[in-house]
Amino acid sequence: MKASVLFSGGKDSSLSAILLDKFFDIELVTCGFSVLPIGDIAQKAAAKLGFSHVVLKLDNEILEKAFSIVVKDGYPKNAINYIHHKAVETLALNDDVTIVADGIRRDDRVPLLTDPQIRSIEDRYGVHYICPLRGYGRAAVNMLVRQYLVIEEGQSDEILKADYETELREVIRQRIGQDKIAEIFPSHIQSRVTGLIK
Repeated sequence: MKASVLFSGGKDSSLSAILLDKFFDIELVTCGFSVLPIGDIAQKAAAKLGFSHVVLKLDNEILEKAFSIVVKDGYPKNAINYIHHKAVETLALNDDVTIVADGIRRDDRVPLLTDPQIRSIEDRYGVHYICPLRGYGRAAVNMLVRQYLVIEEGQSDEILKADYETELREVIRQRIGQDKIAEIFPSHIQSRVTGLIK
């Protein structure tokens, strides 16, 4: 049975795929808007992990609404959660998708689906939604990452990754300017997978 794992090329989605690999045929799915070549970034990480990989183009209306949300709010949480919700729904619409998984951890606030959103997606689209890291905190995830993955880490504005934030940042840069990105997005560390520890 196939599990479609939403994949950014970072450590959390990579670790989720590894944990699910014993039970499912893994297909990594990168969702984006073609603002940047994030599919190529994710493909390199997927190849290092040895999993098949596809890119799912999301409707540009989703990006436009997320852009409006982030500019109005002045912070990214609601916009990124909105994109994630729509990405899960878009993936669930595919006839050959029965299991949707992601790399959300116990202490994540972004991206995050609420329990009612999850139940609604499962009921409407006939899929199962799985979060293999949901019971893991950041420290436990990092412990596993040190055992299994080679990663590159850096500030979010330095590490190009195939996540929703990357393209949302780029749209803000193009339309409003680089300075607005620093106002909206708090500084934080991002990771990109560059290999497996054998």
